[in-house]
Amino acid sequence: MTATRPSDFSQPATTVLARMPQHDATQLTRGGNQALIVLDDQIYQLRITRAGKLILTK
Repeated sequence: MTATRPSDFSQPATTVLARMPQHDATQLTRGGNQALIVLDDQIYQLRITRAGKLILTK
């Protein structure tokens, strides 16, 4: 049996993530710390905390 290095394994999750749309939170908030996101008839608030975390509330 031969040893296999981790780099020899394919990483399917990486290719899936590469195909997903990416959005910069600071661009969504236009440099601020809050933005509104609309989904159907619902409005959500995206907030960037002082600790750099994202909070999404309805």
